[in-house]
Amino acid sequence: MTQNTSPNLRPLIIFSALYMVLGGVTAYLTENGEFVFYLVVLIILAALINRLHRQVQLTSSLLWALSIWGLLHVMGGMVPVPETWKIGGPVRVLYSLWLIPNYLKYDQVVHAYGFCVATLVCWHCLSYLFQKHGGQPARPQPGPLLIVLFAGSGLGALNEVIEFVATLFIEDTNVGDYANTAWDMVFNLMGGLIALGIIRFRTSSSQS
Repeated sequence: MTQNTSPNLRPLIIFSALYMVLGGVTAYLTENGEFVFYLVVLIILAALINRLHRQVQLTSSLLWALSIWGLLHVMGGMVPVPETWKIGGPVRVLYSLWLIPNYLKYDQVVHAYGFCVATLVCWHCLSYLFQKHGGQPARPQPGPLLIVLFAGSGLGALNEVIEFVATLFIEDTNVGDYANTAWDMVFNLMGGLIALGIIRFRTSSSQS
């Protein structure tokens, strides 16, 4: 996972810029102050990811997975859902939608997906450092796997802090209550555990 694939980033940049511009215009026209705030956060994250990529050469698949995460986030906050669909929140958008009523929300799926990707990025970074300083990439043993699981969960906690900051400055957010925050963290952890399974599977496949 540490190989530099030298991906052509132009399609990725166009794709990401397009949905962020469309999301920004929609947020402005609908006076959605909360999502303007989140788009600013997305732009900052995109800049940080670009800097990280220059340091550790993220693979094309990871970069696209991160961009798709951003798209899911923009869709979650901006795409309305029909009146007949069941939601679990004050705003009728995808983020409030129950995919399985009372059991699984769109928001939770995005959390699991996003922090699965974040954990894979953490593993890539750790493996890159191992290879740079020791000549060999990290192996999926309990120690390194726990490190990246906790790193991914830490990024999930940072996400909740950002959502909390939004509630301090913006009225009528769709962040949710304490239970919602707790479920977000549960699905963040689930995503991290899925990432560990992917790491082990990839390693086994490459060795066979």
